[in-house]
Amino acid sequence: MATLIAPDHPSPVEDAEALRKACEGWGTNEKSIISILGHRNAVQRKQIRQAYEEIYHEDLIKRLESELSGNFEKAVYRWMLDPPNRDAVLANVALKDVNKDYRVIIEIACIYSPDELLAVKQAYHSRYKHSLEEDIASHTKGDFRKLLVALVGTYRYDGDEINASLARSEANILHEAIRGTAFNQEEIIRILGTRSKAQLNATFNHYRDEHGISITKNLSGDSKDEFLGALHTTIRCIYAPQKYLAKVLRNAISKAGADEDDITRVIVTRAEKDLKDIKELYHKRNSVPLEHAIGKATSGDYKAFLISLVGTEGH
Repeated sequence: MATLIAPDHPSPVEDAEALRKACEGWGTNEKSIISILGHRNAVQRKQIRQAYEEIYHEDLIKRLESELSGNFEKAVYRWMLDPPNRDAVLANVALKDVNKDYRVIIEIACIYSPDELLAVKQAYHSRYKHSLEEDIASHTKGDFRKLLVALVGTYRYDGDEINASLARSEANILHEAIRGTAFNQEEIIRILGTRSKAQLNATFNHYRDEHGISITKNLSGDSKDEFLGALHTTIRCIYAPQKYLAKVLRNAISKAGADEDDITRVIVTRAEKDLKDIKELYHKRNSVPLEHAIGKATSGDYKAFLISLVGTEGH
């Protein structure tokens, strides 16, 4: 469930006028910006952008970029983009960054629905004039490249129907493929890159039942092995995405000097989807509400904006 609390029928014209007022004068009224944008869903935000451009002949996102700064500006910018464009930007930044963060690509490929992934790929193509697969291939190599290209290139069946005998046989194939250190990457990539999420979850369950250990525990090994790390992340994103994202937040918040990029990504991309479930898992695992942890790890307008998206206990 979503954590975003948005009014039913706000006026996009009034919101646009209030945002314009917040950006005029000697100082920006960040509180006003947070009170509006922190409580509008994707459709409402799009309507505000359209109204703002019609009234003032200016792109609201560009105006906000010029008025805000730091992590607050980055979070608001990503929140204001429509979801497929936002994810296209996140994917591109992840690939172009010096420390390439392949987790972002895997999250989009494995947590999102087939239609959501397709929309991201179309937005990426429109924005950057390359396909997402093309840019992944040009920034990666070897089996790691094959896995990522397979994950983003597949339009998976999205239903609940499974083949139990196939799940059993492919659980055994995966077990054989990852036994010892000589991975059979081709078979692993074939299975993870083609099967539906429901089918893969049945396979992972058979793996655990047959072999007495979860596939992710069997894969834990050299943390510096890029392919192994990608496999681990892929399986966690398919098998228990909310649990995976709760751990991303935990790691980001508990770092000496919080990882704001990870915190922003999870909050902004999941606030309208399943952030309530992620919050509950976070609280259960860490014995502290997520909004309290964010409040300690961040500050200022950035903190206030994230808290508005996360919501507070009792809502």
